[in-house]
Amino acid sequence: MKTRLTRAAERGLKDIGWLKSNLSLSFGPYPDPERSGFGLLRVFNDDVVQAGGGFGIHGHANMEIISVMLAGSMNHKDTLGYTEVVHQDWVQIMSAGSGLRHEEHNVGDTDVNFLQIWIEPKLQNVGPRYQRRQFPEAKRPNQLTTIVSNEEGQAHCWINQNAKLSLGYYTEAQTVDYTFKPLNKLLFLFVISGSVTVAGQEVGTRDSLGIWETDSVSIEAAADTRFLLIECPITHLS
Repeated sequence: MKTRLTRAAERGLKDIGWLKSNLSLSFGPYPDPERSGFGLLRVFNDDVVQAGGGFGIHGHANMEIISVMLAGSMNHKDTLGYTEVVHQDWVQIMSAGSGLRHEEHNVGDTDVNFLQIWIEPKLQNVGPRYQRRQFPEAKRPNQLTTIVSNEEGQAHCWINQNAKLSLGYYTEAQTVDYTFKPLNKLLFLFVISGSVTVAGQEVGTRDSLGIWETDSVSIEAAADTRFLLIECPITHLS
């Protein structure tokens, strides 16, 4: 098994006042050839949007865009006709496909914190889609919960790629044995709060760990720990 650890303090930073983005992978103003994506995972931003701030109308095409809401309330509006507010513990996806435009604004009185994740799609120029689901933390203690998959279903969001995203929330210390789906070769672990240990490496709050050349991994989670797992293919050949 091989790993690549990125400490929270080593991430890139984009600060434009109303938006502060901590960038685990190379993106925009953070050019880093050693972290220019991880397989088909292209962007992983830990974004904080101040009250009143937001992203104006802009477009995307042929990208799977996932937002995991950690705090606050954010308005979503797009050219597919969706207008709604998503809150803490919600997950929204945009399968941009042949193209869509959208805007996102903080509509609350406190900061919004969300994880912005981009994954390259399996198929190009498909019809664009929007979807969102709620995953209340109180309903998922001491377990891994699938929040995004390539399989359609009522319990999670689904995207146009052989990828899987899972949220872990552990109130007690526990070892989590995780096995990849057969088509996926990479696992990206991000600790939202608390800490985990993988292969003797401690991964703390807002640290990330890339994992490859293995089919499974044991994650030792400390008490009161929250983390996100992203497994995805290494190339489009999958």
